Amino acid sequence: MKEKLIPYLPLPRVVYKDNSYSLLKNNPKSIGRVKGFYGNFGVLVRAYTYMRALGGDGLTKATQMAVLNANYIKQRLREAYDLAYDDKPCMHEVILSDKKQLKHHVKTLDIAKRLMDYGFHPPTVYFPLIVSGALMIEPTETESKEEVDRFCDAMLSIAKECEVSPETVQQAPHTSPVRRVDEVKAARNLILTYKRE
Repeated sequence: MKEKLIPYLPLPRVVYKDNSYSLLKNNPKSIGRVKGFYGNFGVLVRAYTYMRALGGDGLTKATQMAVLNANYIKQRLREAYDLAYDDKPCMHEVILSDKKQLKHHVKTLDIAKRLMDYGFHPPTVYFPLIVSGALMIEPTETESKEEVDRFCDAMLSIAKECEVSPETVQQAPHTSPVRRVDEVKAARNLILTYKRE
């Protein structure tokens, strides 16, 4: 920070004076208090930085890898899960549906929760809205073939569990600190404050 710009810094600001720290709350030249939300600016800066770091060839390669990963997953899971769009190659995402698992009374949310037991963050569920029981898997360009295979193996294992032990999937997750949450109750009984005890 240039010395001449210091009077214009936002407030409040921590200042060091006389061997102690204090909070400066008033300065006539300050731009004032900084608000917490500036739109998508931060996201755009990160995206731009990522693209610049990759360069043109790197960005093309990253895109190709994301598309390759999605199509690879589509091919590996096509027998075990219903493919929402099977007539053409997918781009950066593959959309599955729970149609085959519904025969065993297992829903998309159950599959997503069971993935947690295999060490995966659940993918987007029930979106897009035009696909009943949608499970949208968006592998990134940074996923290695080994990691994509580990994910596919978990999904295939869950599909098998749906047939032989549906209750295992319906009651998932089993290994997380918090078990199955009543999401309907949580949505209807919002608690938006936190009390320290």
